[in-house]
Amino acid sequence: MKIHLVYRRIPNRVLERDDEVVEDLGDVIVAKARFEGMLTPLRVNGVEVIKNGYTMLYFAFIGKNYDILKVYDERGNFVGLYVDVLACTKREGNTLEMLDLFLDIFIFPDGRAFLLDEDELEMALNYGLIDKETFDFAYRVAREILEKIKRKEFPPEIVWEYEWRD
Repeated sequence: MKIHLVYRRIPNRVLERDDEVVEDLGDVIVAKARFEGMLTPLRVNGVEVIKNGYTMLYFAFIGKNYDILKVYDERGNFVGLYVDVLACTKREGNTLEMLDLFLDIFIFPDGRAFLLDEDELEMALNYGLIDKETFDFAYRVAREILEKIKRKEFPPEIVWEYEWRD
């Protein structure tokens, strides 16, 4: 079974793809995909964490303000968790729609977490693509997640229940 992802980013960027469903729990969808089409690898704190050919288990949480990508390198080693801060995650049948709010968090296997793309959120505010309320909301969601990470209350347990399998 496939799930159709519609991933929107202000002002008008839309990424659509169909991922293979691993588990459909109604309010949580677990899917898998391969990273493709990246122009450059993502580096966090000097470490290459995502590049073309890496794989992910994707966790979409309906009604929540985040999703989680469990990232594996080309040898199947767990690299870390990539968390998108979202305005919303909606589901209609086999279609998931998310609105990205620029900020992301990367969590290394040892628990170190890094807030990413603050410059993109700042630019969106400065260019009038988002309002101050949306800007503040994105930071509030990111701060809540970072605090939960410190208290070892994030990610949700379901993320550890699944591993990548070809």
